Amino acid sequence: QLQLVESGGGLVQPGGSLRLSCAASGFTLDAYAIAWFRQAPGKEREGVSCISVTGGITNYATSVQGRFTISRDNAKNTVALQMNSLEPEDTAIYYCAATRWVVRTRCVMTTPSIFDYWGQGTQVTVSS
Repeated sequence: QLQLVESGGGLVQPGGSLRLSCAASGFTLDAYAIAWFRQAPGKEREGVSCISVTGGITNYATSVQGRFTISRDNAKNTVALQMNSLEPEDTAIYYCAATRWVVRTRCVMTTPSIFDYWGQGTQVTVSS
């Protein structure tokens, strides 16, 4: 079965850190650009970060710039999102998604319809 599986979510206090992981099953990620999205209750899904196939290009939403870092390890078939200085506004379900429909040196974190695979999501709650 071809799927993405996220892990690493949980409850953390404001200012804390979490590291999310996205693992592929049934296919290899090395041909896919990856993005992290999140959706908070009552809000639309938004792109958080993305990374190109090569790993050389990354992009971040303004709200997480400087606090989140995306990385990939194609040998381990995983992508990670390191989240530091977490704020209550970061509370959401986080999803990873993979797409083949971008050139190797680009990434996107908009247009959810172009993504081929999605994970089931992992809950991140930032609260004291």
